[in-house]
Amino acid sequence: MQKSQRLIQLIMRINAKPSFTVGELAAEFGLSTRTITRDLQELSELGVPVYSVQGRGGGYRLLRERLLPPISFTEGEALTLFFACQTLDYFGALPFGEGADTALHKFYHYLPADRKDQIDRLKDRIMFWSPFRPMSADILQTLLQAIMTNVVVTITYKSGSGESERNIQPIGLYANSGYWYCPAYCFSRGDIRQFRADRILSAAPNESIPSRADISRKTLSDKPDKDRLEQTILRLNLTPKGVFELESNPRIAPFIRRKEDGSGTANVQIAAEDLSFYADLIWRLGGEAQITGPAEAIEYMRQKLEAVRRLY
Repeated sequence: MQKSQRLIQLIMRINAKPSFTVGELAAEFGLSTRTITRDLQELSELGVPVYSVQGRGGGYRLLRERLLPPISFTEGEALTLFFACQTLDYFGALPFGEGADTALHKFYHYLPADRKDQIDRLKDRIMFWSPFRPMSADILQTLLQAIMTNVVVTITYKSGSGESERNIQPIGLYANSGYWYCPAYCFSRGDIRQFRADRILSAAPNESIPSRADISRKTLSDKPDKDRLEQTILRLNLTPKGVFELESNPRIAPFIRRKEDGSGTANVQIAAEDLSFYADLIWRLGGEAQITGPAEAIEYMRQKLEAVRRLY
């Protein structure tokens, strides 16, 4: 076996079992302990995070951050991954630490010169824009780690009613309009709730609370079941532009009934507790959409209008 192949296999072996001895590796590879020791020293010099443990039961261990063996990419695949990382540039924070930046640098560094020139010509000509929303990268990383390890997190959450401490079991993370959201089971409320990450003031793993197996099986594709909650019908009149704006909204689009002149109506069944959320969504359309019911939604809009009128 060539030395380069042996080193690659050593990396794979070390990743599979982070704690090992030179004797174990020598027996497995059919080599002397002196050769294995030299190989480990060379891997360490190349950046593989291996360190020795002295004393009884000692040997070698791998630091937490493992290295993958070399992976071959075509130029097209490398470009795809390069621009995939660039889509994250405008987020205020990411749950991946500096991983995206370092991966982007590596892909760029090892691309052929002509491909680098092509990417340089695309700078400021292709942009994956997202509104900048400042938030804590540490909190995002804590939530991501909790999802991967299936542990409960204790958070301090700021809502309209003030700050509160919650124990939550995160289901996932997703981004929308620059914000990160974390659907999670809230042990305080006994239900699945939606948490906006920038409103989480602190977050720490809490292994004293066992995670729920049924929650750990859920994904972001599992929508909260609100049929058991009190329901109401949001009734809308829409101008042609209002129809155009809401046809791309999956919450409302299925209920739109278009008229011959391009205008339309919509009767949307929603949970009563979500009424203000939907009213705020319609508010952004100005005169292109009118809420005709229920009365609570109309009153909510009047209060918003009055608040704006007082400002001017």
